[in-house]
Amino acid sequence: MTDSPALTIARLSRLLDSHAPPDLTVPQYRVLGLLSGGDERSTALATRLAVAKTTLTSLIDNLVERGYVARETAAGDRRVVRLAMTTSGREAFDAAERHFASVFDDVVQQCDDPAAVLDAVDQIRRVLDSRWAPAITGSGPTAPGGR
Repeated sequence: MTDSPALTIARLSRLLDSHAPPDLTVPQYRVLGLLSGGDERSTALATRLAVAKTTLTSLIDNLVERGYVARETAAGDRRVVRLAMTTSGREAFDAAERHFASVFDDVVQQCDDPAAVLDAVDQIRRVLDSRWAPAITGSGPTAPGGR
């Protein structure tokens, strides 16, 4: 029996989970990955990660305790808290990025056409980015899939 594409992606996700570096979980890696593009408000970050704010708060609390993320209040509005990756967070993210890339590349290089696989992954990334964009900008649903 052949796996569906969704099940194959779930299996790949589990492979990455099981090969996570000892100092960073996959969810923490995802948070740092999104913060690597710049400071972010927690609401937008929760939307992009497709998690509840309470789940994100727990992840962020752990990353703050470890010195990987800093909470910063916005100038002029102390109610607005932005999240920023620290230098230590950047170092941890870069190390995890290399680690996960190695695990992923090992799988991709065993495929018949690795370049086509990487192109397909990039296409999926672009579609996911476009699905999340309306929720992040406030011009559409508040969660992926319109939920």
